[in-house]
Amino acid sequence: MPKKYIDLDTLKYILYDVRKLEDLLTRERFEDHDMESLDLFIESAKEFSDRELYPYLKEMDETPAHHKDGTVMVHKQVDVMMKKGGELGIISASFDYDAGGMQIPFMAHQAAVYIMDAANNHLPGYVGLTQGAAELIIEFGNKTLNETYVPNMLSGAWGGTMCLTEPQAGSSLSDIVTKATPTTDGFYKISGQKIFISGGDHQYADNIVHLVLARIEGAPQGTKGISLFVVPKNRPKADGTLEYNDVMTVADFQKMGQRGYCTTHLGFGDTDDCRGWLVGDENKGLAQMFLMMNAARIAVGRGAAAITMAAYRTSLQYANERPQGRKLTSTGKKNLTEKQSLIIEHPDVRRMLLLQKSIAEGSLSLVLLASKYHDIIHASSDKEEKEKYNLLLEMVIPIVKTFPSEAGSVSVNNGLQVLGGYGFCTDFTLQQYYRDIRISALYEGTTGIQSQDLLGRKVTLQNGKALELLAAEMMQTITQASQHPELAPYAKELASTLKLSQEILQKLMPFAMKGDYERYLSDANLFMEYMSLVVLSWLWLEMGVNAKETLASGDLKYDLNFYESKIHTMKFYFKYELPKTSSLATSLMSDEVLTIKQDKEYIL
Repeated sequence: MPKKYIDLDTLKYILYDVRKLEDLLTRERFEDHDMESLDLFIESAKEFSDRELYPYLKEMDETPAHHKDGTVMVHKQVDVMMKKGGELGIISASFDYDAGGMQIPFMAHQAAVYIMDAANNHLPGYVGLTQGAAELIIEFGNKTLNETYVPNMLSGAWGGTMCLTEPQAGSSLSDIVTKATPTTDGFYKISGQKIFISGGDHQYADNIVHLVLARIEGAPQGTKGISLFVVPKNRPKADGTLEYNDVMTVADFQKMGQRGYCTTHLGFGDTDDCRGWLVGDENKGLAQMFLMMNAARIAVGRGAAAITMAAYRTSLQYANERPQGRKLTSTGKKNLTEKQSLIIEHPDVRRMLLLQKSIAEGSLSLVLLASKYHDIIHASSDKEEKEKYNLLLEMVIPIVKTFPSEAGSVSVNNGLQVLGGYGFCTDFTLQQYYRDIRISALYEGTTGIQSQDLLGRKVTLQNGKALELLAAEMMQTITQASQHPELAPYAKELASTLKLSQEILQKLMPFAMKGDYERYLSDANLFMEYMSLVVLSWLWLEMGVNAKETLASGDLKYDLNFYESKIHTMKFYFKYELPKTSSLATSLMSDEVLTIKQDKEYIL
């Protein structure tokens, strides 16, 4: 089976040339690494993915994870992913040396896992959640918790999860009721239920270490009364053996996609013997959990971007192999004596492929941009620089989670269309990618939640300073592009659209200022779509500038057509996608209010 699920040249081009990974290596945190070693790390991820991930993509969909005899039965490659992931450093790569990590740039780490996501999106989540859970213990846990759990998690011997959602609460974390009762023995008794726990149980882990949000008896109501606990499936004893910790796997949810990535329903304390150990201070659990939320949301965007890329590569390969129809002649008729054309020669198919390419590669650039901001924050010792990039990261996080998820679904849908009837058949993976990517808009906060975060919190952060910083970054690229006659019209168009976003906010902001937050946020999803189109146009203009300047220099790493294709795709995005901001602006600035519930109900 050809392993064309990713364009490695484009990944390296964006990572090395556009995002300039090498610039990070001048910082003390990353000074032990060089480009050769990081390239080797990425190549090893590709080799591992070719061998152990991609060949099992379809099989994992056809033999989904399922509940049996009190545990969850998953595909054997989960075992390979966990153990080999530990050996390759996929779990520990970006952690500090002191924590047992490799201290490589987060951006390089995300590039490696992106390859794995593109190869088989059912598998990397197991190591990703283990990494996230270990990160919380390392950051907030005491020495005993670190020594007891972290080494086995980083090696892949033990798994890890985040347990937030409950049956009655959903995304409303202020309503969680899982209870933590103090004891005199240094632990808490945990009782309650958690649902939708990805990687929550499987037969290949000796232990699963759950990071559980719970409410200590007598704690304040709402999110201010939530604490964080380490609650292992099996608690380690002094002699190194494990004993059951009263964490029951109630069920595994059967899903429409990502069927090889188990999603469990867990019960804690059914026999009143579930023990949990407090992580950090009481009532600080939500703030602690959100330490890793930015990385988790980047990871969701990364996974969606990878599926989008894999689907694009699959439909591109099909379009280059499938003959059908003939080109129209100058008379408007087909010459039936000519052989059939490959479908990639038809304008409408080319439009769909260019849409896929623009979304796939633009999403990758966005994910790596957020990852670079993350690196600078962690590597910098300059207070002003840290603040700047913290604000920039906060501004793009809702977009990096949402755009690849939502636009990615559109992209994969177009890929399915390229295949025609075959796209709807299980012989081809497009239908699977279509099902797999759909969950991305739900993971780690739905699109509606991300949209309210963007407009309600991030736009207003420090009186608009975060948005000002992001706009300044865009204006730098606009200024650069304006120096190139071929790119100048696109720079002007982006500047105009950026200015229009200010007019939209001038229209909306008075509602927030007078406390009418429901009206202010009622069309937050439209604002998210608007800003996503602006940001992606900026990233494509940035890529266009880089390609143009590389061509002018004559110092080409790739062939001429590679760089010209970036400029061509940039132009496509500006012609077909950015103009959508006009209609979004019309809706956002309309005085008509149709979605806020009134005295009468019109949704019948």
